[in-house]
Amino acid sequence: MNDSSVDTAVLPLPESSRDVLSGILREGAQRLLVQAVEAEVASWIDAHAHIRDQAGHRQVVRNGHLPARSILTGVGPVEVEQPRVHDRRPKEAAAKFTSKILPPYLRKTKSIEELIPWLYLKGISTGDFHEALAALLGPQAPGLSATTVTRLKTVWEDEYQTWNQRSLEGKHYVYLWADGVYFNVRLEEDRQCLLVLLGATPDGKKELIAVAAGHRESEQSWLALLLDCKARGMKVDPLLATGDGALGFWKALPQVWSTTRTQRCWVHKTVNVLDKLPKSQHGAAKKMLHNIYLAETRAQAENAFDLFLEAFGAKHSKATECLAKDRSELLAFYDFPAEHWMHLRSTNPIESVFATVRLRTYRTKGSGSALACETMVFKLMQSASKRWRALNGSELLAEVIAGVKFVDGIKENAA
Repeated sequence: MNDSSVDTAVLPLPESSRDVLSGILREGAQRLLVQAVEAEVASWIDAHAHIRDQAGHRQVVRNGHLPARSILTGVGPVEVEQPRVHDRRPKEAAAKFTSKILPPYLRKTKSIEELIPWLYLKGISTGDFHEALAALLGPQAPGLSATTVTRLKTVWEDEYQTWNQRSLEGKHYVYLWADGVYFNVRLEEDRQCLLVLLGATPDGKKELIAVAAGHRESEQSWLALLLDCKARGMKVDPLLATGDGALGFWKALPQVWSTTRTQRCWVHKTVNVLDKLPKSQHGAAKKMLHNIYLAETRAQAENAFDLFLEAFGAKHSKATECLAKDRSELLAFYDFPAEHWMHLRSTNPIESVFATVRLRTYRTKGSGSALACETMVFKLMQSASKRWRALNGSELLAEVIAGVKFVDGIKENAA
């Protein structure tokens, strides 16, 4: 019995097409359609598993693939091979399988226009296969039984588990971004905390390194995650890590990569400081905070830092203490190329992706289970990663790795 997966060949998009959502369609919807047909065939065969000959052999089995045929989609023709089902019983008793997802005479999809926004908004999370496929195949979406959808969920969960155990041998990340993100899980009492680790490679590309469940961003949870990454091959210490100051990540980090420098996220710090000030002071305080981390030089930033402490220290000591305790970590980015500052000052590379993820979980009132939540986040971030742009000044990373010293963002002794 042939257990190979369905093969597809997608013709290239016209050069004039720059639609990012079409890219999502090509790489997401096509795979989703393939897996849906596989799941439908598997469900049908399982439903006939009781039919056996006198020797106990199954009579309804897979038997290779039907000839490939072209389906016209919104991104051009797609070559699809559908699994063949064989019933070994005499012709008059044999059952014939006909795919309701991919009918024999289907030559073009019906609702590509509806699918694209679904994939963009919903991603490819476990809870919405039915709706996404309904958009692809039309409002009736025949053939999508509960069993089929369950099989599809298992496919994505298995992908996530495999990805989470992949080798990181030889991987070198110059910069790291770390964050803990909370989600509602309908079948769990506590909110789900996911620990997310993102990295910048030596050529400036951003990569998703890890997504894992954690206990309230604790040191122990982060330590387990970082040790796992190191055990799988991530042995070179990153040069700088950016994250929220409240993370247990900071206690765990030096236990795994002792030379990695730390940068506190200015977005999180701004929120924390403003939370300790009356709303009437927010406008002035926010402007003064901007003057610190947007300063052209460390000296100017230090002066702006002192000015903030002086302006608010007498009446709002909790706000100034919150800022002052992380002074050196907040200004670490000045020792790296100025082109990289916008990337290093905050965890925005993670936060921007999770804006879509949070919208997705809000619309569905949270994932049904912790594993479903982890899988959904993994797939959404994996899909989003295809659109991540490289770091500004990526060519400077080679010098950063080589140990070239940067002062106020400029290479030392540069003409």
